[in-house]
This record gives sequence, C-alpha cells and structure tokens, in this order.
Amino acid sequence: MALATPPDLSDIAVPVQPLARTYPRGRYIEPHEHVWGQVLYATSGVMWVETPLEALVVPPQRAVWLPPGVVHGIRVVTDLEMRNIYLRPAIAETLEKTVQVFEVGRLLRELILGLVAQDHEQASEYYDALVGLALLELKRAKRSILKIPMPDQSDRRLMNLCQAVMSEPSLAIAFEQHAENAGASVRTLARLFQSALGMGFAEWRRQVQLATAVAEIIQGVPVSTIARSLGYSPSSFSDMFRRELGVAPSKYPLI
Repeated sequence: MALATPPDLSDIAVPVQPLARTYPRGRYIEPHEHVWGQVLYATSGVMWVETPLEALVVPPQRAVWLPPGVVHGIRVVTDLEMRNIYLRPAIAETLEKTVQVFEVGRLLRELILGLVAQDHEQASEYYDALVGLALLELKRAKRSILKIPMPDQSDRRLMNLCQAVMSEPSLAIAFEQHAENAGASVRTLARLFQSALGMGFAEWRRQVQLATAVAEIIQGVPVSTIARSLGYSPSSFSDMFRRELGVAPSKYPLI
C-alpha cells in the first residue's frame, strides 16, 4: 500500500496540520494511509469512510478519528466541504488506537474550524491553546456505535456487493440478483457473508440503511421522507428503527 502523505505533513515540528478541501458528489478517494493521525470532518455533506474492518457514514454532526497507519477510502455521497486536522504521531498516541466516530458539538466544531483557519506558522500561545482544547474535546466527545462491518479485500465479489449497497441503500435489489451480478451462487454468497461479516445479507443491508437514516435524521430530513426513500412505510420504518436502536426516529438524540 503506497503511503499517501500530502505536502503539508512534512513539517513534524508543528503539533497539527490543517486541510480544507471540496469534493463533488460521487467522488471516490482510493484507499490510502497517513503517518499522522487524522480527524475527518465535513462542515456540509455526507461521506462514507471505509476501512479494512468497517464502513462509517459521516454527516456534518459527526467526525471520524483515524489513528496513524489506518488504511481508509472515502466515498462522497453529497457535495462535501471537508475540514480535516492531522495530528503529529506523538500527539495522536494520546487518543484511541482504533477508528472512532464521535459527535461534533458546537465547541469542537469551532475548534476544528479555528485550527484549519489559523496559520500554524505564526506560533502563538493562542494557537497552542486551540490545539490543547481541541484535544480535550476530542477525548470527551461522545462516541457513536453505528459502524458497518466490511469484508477484507480477499474476495472482490463480496466487496463489490457491499459497495453497491452502500452507494444505493434505497435500491431493493434481491439477493439473487446480487449473486448473479457477482458471478456466484446464492448459497456461496450467503456463506461468504456469514463467514466474513458474522451476519446475513438482509441484516447487514438493514444496518447500512439504519446508518444512512441516522445521518439524514441528524440533518433534519423528515422521517417520512427517509422511510419512503429506503423503501419502507413510515410505520414499518419507525418499528425497525425502534427495534434496532431502542428509540423512535423522532426521538433520536440530536446535538
């Protein structure tokens, strides 16, 4: 795996490095890794962040922590305004060693935006204070449990199926059709799903739809609209959501 190191990660004398990028809907950033830790955050838009073990849907009120060396790809669902901060390896070691999704409250959001806007080359007590406070907020931010298990790269048939569902979670394509598209028998594909992901296709697809729904609820999309876009009636969607998360979609916690 080639090491993806943007030019701004060459200066190890600074504690963090900012990155502001704009990506169009449909863009796919190929899997890569960094020697620095990374906080992936978008002020607007939704993305899927894919790692070797899981996929994470990330709306603007969420961010992803990627420890140094974690291979990840990004699938842009809607036009995206990215505001990332990279943490020098020594600082990254003070956070978790595993990938995390966390809630971005108002203070953390402003700290991330402040670090991206601030010129780190003009070292100051103010800049150092921003870094320190941002680290404290990252450590105390509430973590999300919505992570979708992903297969490894050993069987492209399974990976292609998973990526197709994530790209269009509302399409009600029968498992038999997925198997035909993958060039595998239904029995073989079902066995691969169970052995690689620990669940059947229907359950896995439901988890993708649930994560997609949560991302849209956070953005204020009406529950009835979400339900219909995913192929549910409003009542059946509410039943599924409550069964999986223990709360009605209308009561889902918002920041």
